Amino acid sequence: MWRGEPVDIALSVLAAWKVVDQEVKRLTSVAAGTAGSYGASYEQLGAVWGITRQGARKKWPAAVTRPTPGTTTPALFGGQAELSPSADAWTWTATAADGTRSDRAAAPTKEEAAALAGAFLKDHAR
Repeated sequence: MWRGEPVDIALSVLAAWKVVDQEVKRLTSVAAGTAGSYGASYEQLGAVWGITRQGARKKWPAAVTRPTPGTTTPALFGGQAELSPSADAWTWTATAADGTRSDRAAAPTKEEAAALAGAFLKDHAR
């Protein structure tokens, strides 16, 4: 039996549901990003969620990426990196499992870019 004013009890329950709602949104975003990193399309994500392809793109804008030619997108430690060739170096960005995003950085070789991105993803694993 809860003690207190009904309005205070109802507001406490509402506050608890807000925390649950935020966590569910975070977890669905992670799941959509994971599915996208394995090749799922926005059409597939939308079908699973019961929304349109456009709705899925709006809900999870970073879940599906279209790599440029030569780009590699390894998934490590629950996150994903993107390695791209440029004129004289390789650039990399990453989104870690904890949601942290890296700034674009450059490395002289693809292997060094992969190592730096992998270290970033490991540091921000959940």
